[in-house]
Amino acid sequence: MPLYKLEDFEPNYREIFGGDDVKALELYTEGGVRVGSVADALVDHDGRFRYLVIDTSFEGGNKKILLPIGLAHIHYSEKKVYVDGLSKEQVERLPEYRENIVVNEDYEENVRNVYHPPIGQLTNEQGTSGYQAPDLFELNAQDQQTFKLYEERLIASKNRVKTGEVTVGKHIETETAQVSVPLQKERVVIERVTPTTETVVNAQELHFQEGEVARIEVYEETPDIRKETVVREEVRVRKVVDSNTVEAEETVRREELDIDTSGNLDVNETNPPRDIAI
Repeated sequence: MPLYKLEDFEPNYREIFGGDDVKALELYTEGGVRVGSVADALVDHDGRFRYLVIDTSFEGGNKKILLPIGLAHIHYSEKKVYVDGLSKEQVERLPEYRENIVVNEDYEENVRNVYHPPIGQLTNEQGTSGYQAPDLFELNAQDQQTFKLYEERLIASKNRVKTGEVTVGKHIETETAQVSVPLQKERVVIERVTPTTETVVNAQELHFQEGEVARIEVYEETPDIRKETVVREEVRVRKVVDSNTVEAEETVRREELDIDTSGNLDVNETNPPRDIAI
């Protein structure tokens, strides 16, 4: 059965695990001894984890080995992977993993023999020799299972849409205007009055003159009508923002955890769970 590197099988694997990256974890024994770090993971054609590729750092040299996923206990919150019973001697006996190696049945058999040595020449009760029983690839799934509870949330956002347009312009209208101008006009009034009393004029002082003329200038006002342009009014155009709150109501769903137990068991629940296993 062919195995694939995690990123080759699913380039967006980090999104599937909610942003957690198994490659960023350190490997420790249950006793707290650092073994190395996770360099990669190998999955089968169904996407199930088979091995963690461990870059070991024991004294005496470094090499990459395969750790069956069933022996790994992953704690993303601590950024650590714990492994049961991995010793320096086992690391030394494990076949080295290299990029160009094809993980075939023979290679996996060599790996399994180190973690769980075959009974070999020993025989079981039926008298047949065989491989020791624990399944290295299902143990973790049996001991630690993780599933996610989902809930729906209302997300409020705003969109700016055009609701209309106001155009302000001007045009010309005509009308007939009237104006009154009072005018004055001079005229000459000639009055011939008979004296009420006769006055004797000295003949020696009187000089009769022919062609004597009296001149009086006469004026009148004429209208001067013209047009001038003045500012009648100013029009100011501006925008104001009115605010209001829109209340939205929608039905959302949420998954809750149901725990059913049988037998006399102690079940400890933490919220939220801190340890996540693949």
